[in-house]
Amino acid sequence: MHTVDQENVSATLTVAAPAARVFAVLADPTTHAAIDGTGWVQEAVDRAPLTEVGQIFRMHMYHPNHPDGDYQVANQIHALDPPRNIGWLTGQEKDDGHLEFGGWLWRYDLAPLGPSETEVTLTYDWSAVPQSIREYIQFPPFGPEHLTNSLHHLAELAAPTS
Repeated sequence: MHTVDQENVSATLTVAAPAARVFAVLADPTTHAAIDGTGWVQEAVDRAPLTEVGQIFRMHMYHPNHPDGDYQVANQIHALDPPRNIGWLTGQEKDDGHLEFGGWLWRYDLAPLGPSETEVTLTYDWSAVPQSIREYIQFPPFGPEHLTNSLHHLAELAAPTS
Protein backbone atom coordinates (compact mmCIF):
# COMPACT_ATOMS: atom_id res chain seq x y z
CA MET A 1 0.00 0.00 0.00
CA HIS A 2 1.33 3.44 -0.80
CA THR A 3 0.01 6.97 -0.59
CA VAL A 4 1.05 10.10 -2.44
CA ASP A 5 0.40 13.46 -0.81
CA GLN A 6 1.24 16.80 -2.36
CA GLU A 7 4.82 16.79 -1.13
CA ASN A 8 5.63 13.25 -0.02
CA VAL A 9 5.06 9.62 -0.86
CA SER A 10 5.12 6.68 1.53
CA ALA A 11 4.69 2.94 1.56
CA THR A 12 4.05 0.52 4.43
CA LEU A 13 4.88 -3.16 4.74
CA THR A 14 4.78 -5.68 7.58
CA VAL A 15 8.21 -7.30 7.89
CA ALA A 16 8.67 -10.72 9.53
CA ALA A 17 11.52 -9.61 11.78
CA PRO A 18 11.82 -7.80 15.12
CA ALA A 19 12.13 -4.01 15.03
CA ALA A 20 15.69 -4.07 16.41
CA ARG A 21 16.78 -6.36 13.56
CA VAL A 22 15.09 -4.20 10.91
CA PHE A 23 16.65 -1.08 12.42
CA ALA A 24 20.11 -2.70 12.44
CA VAL A 25 19.82 -3.34 8.69
CA LEU A 26 18.79 0.28 8.06
CA ALA A 27 21.59 1.64 10.29
CA ASP A 28 24.19 -0.20 8.20
CA PRO A 29 25.07 1.89 5.11
CA THR A 30 26.54 -1.19 3.39
CA THR A 31 23.00 -2.63 3.06
CA HIS A 32 21.51 0.43 1.35
CA ALA A 33 22.38 -0.61 -2.20
CA ALA A 34 20.58 -3.92 -1.62
CA ILE A 35 17.55 -2.15 -0.07
CA ASP A 36 17.26 0.47 -2.82
CA GLY A 37 14.25 -0.05 -5.07
CA THR A 38 15.53 2.22 -7.87
CA GLY A 39 18.91 0.64 -8.61
CA TRP A 40 20.60 4.04 -8.27
CA VAL A 41 22.45 3.34 -5.00
CA GLN A 42 25.71 1.56 -5.82
CA GLU A 43 27.97 1.28 -2.79
CA ALA A 44 28.60 2.86 0.60
CA VAL A 45 31.65 5.13 0.76
CA ASP A 46 31.31 5.51 4.54
CA ARG A 47 30.71 2.06 6.02
CA ALA A 48 30.42 2.91 9.74
CA PRO A 49 27.04 2.22 11.39
CA LEU A 50 24.63 5.15 11.61
CA THR A 51 24.48 6.11 15.27
CA GLU A 52 23.70 9.83 15.70
CA VAL A 53 21.77 12.77 14.32
CA GLY A 54 24.06 14.97 12.21
CA GLN A 55 26.24 12.03 11.10
CA ILE A 56 27.24 12.18 7.42
CA PHE A 57 27.46 9.09 5.25
CA ARG A 58 28.34 9.10 1.56
CA MET A 59 27.10 6.75 -1.15
CA HIS A 60 28.23 6.03 -4.69
CA MET A 61 25.28 6.46 -7.05
CA TYR A 62 24.45 5.91 -10.70
CA HIS A 63 21.62 7.47 -12.68
CA PRO A 64 21.39 7.45 -16.50
CA ASN A 65 19.97 11.01 -16.50
CA HIS A 66 22.66 12.42 -14.20
CA PRO A 67 25.18 14.62 -16.08
CA ASP A 68 28.04 12.39 -14.85
CA GLY A 69 26.18 9.06 -14.74
CA ASP A 70 28.21 7.99 -11.71
CA TYR A 71 28.10 10.45 -8.83
CA GLN A 72 28.28 10.62 -5.06
CA VAL A 73 25.74 11.84 -2.51
CA ALA A 74 26.34 12.93 1.07
CA ASN A 75 23.50 11.99 3.41
CA GLN A 76 23.02 13.57 6.82
CA ILE A 77 21.06 11.81 9.57
CA HIS A 78 18.14 14.00 10.71
CA ALA A 79 16.12 11.44 12.68
CA LEU A 80 17.45 8.58 14.77
CA ASP A 81 15.53 6.87 17.56
CA PRO A 82 16.47 3.16 17.68
CA PRO A 83 14.56 1.03 16.95
CA ARG A 84 11.67 3.40 16.10
CA ASN A 85 12.91 5.59 13.26
CA ILE A 86 15.84 6.62 11.11
CA GLY A 87 15.97 9.24 8.38
CA TRP A 88 18.39 11.32 6.35
CA LEU A 89 18.65 14.32 4.07
CA THR A 90 20.37 13.78 0.73
CA GLY A 91 22.85 16.29 -0.61
CA GLN A 92 26.24 16.63 -2.20
CA GLU A 93 29.65 17.89 -1.26
CA LYS A 94 30.78 20.98 -3.15
CA ASP A 95 34.37 21.45 -4.35
CA ASP A 96 35.14 23.50 -1.22
CA GLY A 97 33.96 20.66 1.05
CA HIS A 98 30.71 22.43 1.94
CA LEU A 99 27.62 20.21 2.02
CA GLU A 100 24.55 21.34 0.12
CA PHE A 101 21.21 19.59 0.56
CA GLY A 102 18.47 19.51 -2.04
CA GLY A 103 15.58 19.58 0.41
CA TRP A 104 14.39 15.99 0.12
CA LEU A 105 14.60 13.37 2.82
CA TRP A 106 14.10 9.67 3.43
CA ARG A 107 12.60 8.31 6.64
CA TYR A 108 11.80 4.85 7.95
CA ASP A 109 9.32 4.51 10.83
CA LEU A 110 9.18 1.15 12.61
CA ALA A 111 6.25 -0.06 14.74
CA PRO A 112 6.68 -3.42 16.47
CA LEU A 113 3.65 -5.68 15.97
CA GLY A 114 5.00 -8.32 18.35
CA PRO A 115 8.31 -10.02 19.02
CA SER A 116 8.89 -11.09 15.41
CA GLU A 117 6.95 -8.64 13.22
CA THR A 118 7.43 -4.96 12.46
CA GLU A 119 5.33 -2.55 10.44
CA VAL A 120 7.74 -0.39 8.44
CA THR A 121 6.72 2.86 6.74
CA LEU A 122 9.14 4.41 4.27
CA THR A 123 8.54 8.07 3.43
CA TYR A 124 10.19 10.21 0.76
CA ASP A 125 9.48 13.90 1.42
CA TRP A 126 10.36 16.73 -0.96
CA SER A 127 8.40 19.55 0.72
CA ALA A 128 11.57 21.59 1.39
CA VAL A 129 12.93 21.44 -2.19
CA PRO A 130 13.43 24.97 -3.56
CA GLN A 131 11.83 26.04 -6.84
CA SER A 132 15.28 26.33 -8.48
CA ILE A 133 15.75 22.55 -8.14
CA ARG A 134 12.12 21.74 -9.03
CA GLU A 135 12.68 23.43 -12.38
CA TYR A 136 15.01 20.66 -13.52
CA ILE A 137 14.10 17.65 -11.33
CA GLN A 138 10.58 16.24 -11.33
CA PHE A 139 9.36 15.10 -7.90
CA PRO A 140 9.08 12.39 -6.98
CA PRO A 141 11.85 11.22 -9.37
CA PHE A 142 10.48 7.64 -9.33
CA GLY A 143 7.14 5.88 -9.12
CA PRO A 144 5.69 4.92 -5.72
CA GLU A 145 6.33 1.24 -6.49
CA HIS A 146 10.04 1.91 -5.85
CA LEU A 147 9.25 2.49 -2.17
CA THR A 148 7.33 -0.78 -1.99
CA ASN A 149 10.22 -2.57 -3.74
CA SER A 150 12.65 -1.12 -1.18
CA LEU A 151 10.51 -2.37 1.70
CA HIS A 152 10.40 -5.87 0.19
CA HIS A 153 14.22 -5.81 -0.17
CA LEU A 154 14.50 -4.66 3.45
CA ALA A 155 12.21 -7.50 4.54
CA GLU A 156 14.44 -10.05 2.77
CA LEU A 157 17.60 -8.61 4.36
CA ALA A 158 16.07 -8.53 7.85
CA ALA A 159 14.50 -12.00 7.66
CA PRO A 160 15.89 -14.43 10.21
CA THR A 161 18.31 -16.87 8.64
CA SER A 162 17.45 -20.45 9.41
